[in-house]
Amino acid sequence: MNVSIPTVPPSPTQDTSALLGAMRRGELLVATCPSRQVLQHLTSRWGVLVLLVLETRMHRFSALRRAIGGVSERMLAQTLQSLEGDGLVDRTALDVVPPHVEYRLTPLGLEAAEKVRGLADWIETSLPRILQAQTDRRP
Repeated sequence: MNVSIPTVPPSPTQDTSALLGAMRRGELLVATCPSRQVLQHLTSRWGVLVLLVLETRMHRFSALRRAIGGVSERMLAQTLQSLEGDGLVDRTALDVVPPHVEYRLTPLGLEAAEKVRGLADWIETSLPRILQAQTDRRP
């Protein structure tokens, strides 16, 4: 005799997003999960800023560096290499003298930029409240 146990569908208040499901399985929280490295690349200060600048259009290295105040040449190069390795940035070396290299977002990079843009926009619009909260918490 087979006994069937009915499954209960999730209620409308339960979040069934893929992210929450992955977190419940523990994959995103496991130290060896490869998503951690991508998360680091995307959410680093320079990674976010590169995505935001390249979201608007293609940039050459020097123009990208000028657009992102405070980034060193070394950090920008490392960030671009990481994002390129993750398939978020395309690097095109032009065969001209002097050599030019152009960077643009891939379709995957555009998706990522849209996501971090939401966070960046929230930070910008919430900054007065954040600064007030910081002031209120100082001894």
